[in-house]
Amino acid sequence: MESLNLLFDGFADALTPINLLWVVVGAVLGTAVGVLPGLGSAMAVALLLPVTFSLDPTAAFIMFAGVYFGGLFGDSTSGILLNTPGNSSAIASSIEGHKLAKDGRAAKALATAAIGAFIGGLLATTVVVFFAPVLAQMATLFGPAEYFALAAFAFLAISAVVSDSMIKGLAALGIGLALSVVGVDGPSGTSRFTLGLPQLFDGISIIVITVGLLALGEVISVASRIHRDPNHSQIRPSGRPWLRPSEFKKALPAWLRGAGFGLPFGVIPAGGSEVPTFLAYGTEKKLAQRNGDTDFGTTGSIKGLAAPEAASNATAGTAMGALLALGLPTSATAAIMLAAFQQYGLQPGPLLFERGADLVWPLLASMFIGLVVLLVLNLQFAALWAKLLLIPRHYLYASITVLAMLGVYAISSSTIDLWLLLGIGLLGFVMRRYAFPVAPVLIAVILGPLAETELRRALSVSEGDLGVLVSSPFTITLYIVLAAGLIFSAVQHLRRRKAEAQQQDRELVDA
Repeated sequence: MESLNLLFDGFADALTPINLLWVVVGAVLGTAVGVLPGLGSAMAVALLLPVTFSLDPTAAFIMFAGVYFGGLFGDSTSGILLNTPGNSSAIASSIEGHKLAKDGRAAKALATAAIGAFIGGLLATTVVVFFAPVLAQMATLFGPAEYFALAAFAFLAISAVVSDSMIKGLAALGIGLALSVVGVDGPSGTSRFTLGLPQLFDGISIIVITVGLLALGEVISVASRIHRDPNHSQIRPSGRPWLRPSEFKKALPAWLRGAGFGLPFGVIPAGGSEVPTFLAYGTEKKLAQRNGDTDFGTTGSIKGLAAPEAASNATAGTAMGALLALGLPTSATAAIMLAAFQQYGLQPGPLLFERGADLVWPLLASMFIGLVVLLVLNLQFAALWAKLLLIPRHYLYASITVLAMLGVYAISSSTIDLWLLLGIGLLGFVMRRYAFPVAPVLIAVILGPLAETELRRALSVSEGDLGVLVSSPFTITLYIVLAAGLIFSAVQHLRRRKAEAQQQDRELVDA
């Protein structure tokens, strides 16, 4: 009850005309920066941080709330329209979202993403308000063995789910793990697979890999077919962003399931929102296969977009709770927010709710307000964003290439990154040509370093005893679920292949 009273006091501070203006400004600017390929939500917060220094602390934090969620929606917007997610948290949303855009339903896809972002963020912020101490306790239950089990679960579950061929899924996972080990090995200080280039000592940037595989790979793939199939990939945006009642009814369970995946992951530093978004996407794909839904991977599935989008924003909401209650930034964006708090002399942690209550509760209230503002704005502007796709595709894809190159070069000012971008783009093209899934590569690159670090840490603490990896109920349960899932997936793949062979035999007999 005390939390509710404090939240109402926060609304009283946030719902002033000037503070409402700052929420709207933050939401618009955050979305605008987040949409630009290669920048994303973390860059939006970083770029707009100096803008707030002239504001009083309350107004600054209220504007941060708009920038925070606005940048996340911008990530998804660029992923849906251009297949270039602004951040790794929007990769899963881009898989089906871009297919919806290519099928002429860009505005509807953006509306689905906006509603999913609203539902996921609303549930997460509510949980933060009422259950911040419980979230803090949950984070302390995870040790090195639990983190490694979580990463292994994500690796194999996603590889088995997102591809029609388990072998191709595991091969894509191997490619991602190979890319993730480039750089200097932290514990030993030894360089690995750097070819003697100092520019590779820090590894290959996730932005280079994401933009190369998704954006440049798509550009090369389209260019290779442009004369052979001139109508292929022609995107025709529709101007109707509203979901029909039947579509809303279909998407609602996916939004709720996605939010359920995202809520606990914001508290633990296990790779940000990539794990829950891919798990949410994989769950929807398995459910679609069971129900005979053929939209996945073809014309695009609203459920396949709704679930990861809700998961992403639910994770972002509870990540803010972890930052406030623990002082623990579980994502790049949260780390920049931590710097913003420190700029105003505040140290997030258990005492923040007592010492900085006059700032924390208006911030939490403005997160609710920011979600509403973003929902209203983006439902209205979804059709306008979609009109970007009316640009002739040779200009559009040329622009994507230029923006991708500029975005990557702006981050590090390294020509090596541009060559890597080109090479990874060619890799993305080859993977598309031979139907290798891209998602396992990305999840391996994101979680590979975490898995390696936590495995080494667990074995170091146990002095090399592998039993430490299955020494807790959580890890045992996770490995059992993983083994059962892989067996079930293998059986499903074999059954599907057998059914396809029988169908081909029947067609030959009929012929």
